[in-house]
Amino acid sequence: MPLLRDLFLKLSTNKLMRDFVVNFPLSCRVSRRFVAGETLDEAIAVVKKLNAQGLAVTFDLLGESVSQESEARAAKDGYLRALDAIAANRVSSQVSVKLTQMGLAISPDLCLDHMRQILRKAKAIDTLVTIDMEDSPYTQTTLDTFKTLRDAMRFDNVGIVIQSYLYRSEKDMQMLRALGANVRLCKGAYKEPAEIAFPEKKDVDANYLTLAQIFFDSSSPANGAYLDLATHDEKIIKWAKEYTTRHNVPRDRFEFQMLYGIRSDLQRQLAREGYTMRVYVPYGTHWYPYFMRRLAERPANVIFLMSNLFK
Repeated sequence: MPLLRDLFLKLSTNKLMRDFVVNFPLSCRVSRRFVAGETLDEAIAVVKKLNAQGLAVTFDLLGESVSQESEARAAKDGYLRALDAIAANRVSSQVSVKLTQMGLAISPDLCLDHMRQILRKAKAIDTLVTIDMEDSPYTQTTLDTFKTLRDAMRFDNVGIVIQSYLYRSEKDMQMLRALGANVRLCKGAYKEPAEIAFPEKKDVDANYLTLAQIFFDSSSPANGAYLDLATHDEKIIKWAKEYTTRHNVPRDRFEFQMLYGIRSDLQRQLAREGYTMRVYVPYGTHWYPYFMRRLAERPANVIFLMSNLFK
């Protein structure tokens, strides 16, 4: 349903709709399908439950595209508190960060300083920080920042996201594979023009497999490269299981990742089968854009929303 997807993606950046949805009495309750809560304590409680089911986690403190240094500092401090909570509660969790939330659009130096603080604390508790990929105006800057943090600043606990709907991603994946990077591969959740992104789902899916094979290629030297297969697509998951078995790809070179609240049954099944299965757990008060993008991804999510609104 491309028209419905485009509508929800457009609404995700609409201030009037955001104000209406956020202030609608039932919206917060319905959003809990995809968001662990508005507070860190609520999110930690969710992580403990997921860990008890054999599932690993990556935290996401919701927020993006801040316009004030004070907002960026507050987001950075929120991540530092989250890392402290991960250590204090002894839960299995990484964290995921958007660079625009760290102040990238305000000052690249400010963003780098915030990331340096987050990565230093994450390294102290032996966990990974994955830089989320945002829409295409930030793609190259995000990759450049990742390489600066990883190579120039010597942080080996930083990962990056690549989106299979972008034409450029095959070249980017080859570069990251050569670096021995930790890469989360997803399809992409933003509205992008056909000049830079595959407009057809079948082509996005086909490119996903092409990009995964770059990392799975058994002829490549073992250099620490690690792949996060972020997908709920059962056809892709089945392909990955068969491909890695056929090509003798060790299970410690990849993992599956899915979003909190989507296909929980499949998440638990993969964990029971012995795969590392990591759940992306978002929390915080700035949940509206994330929530709308989840509705854009699958018609079933819209059906869930409507059925709950009229209960």
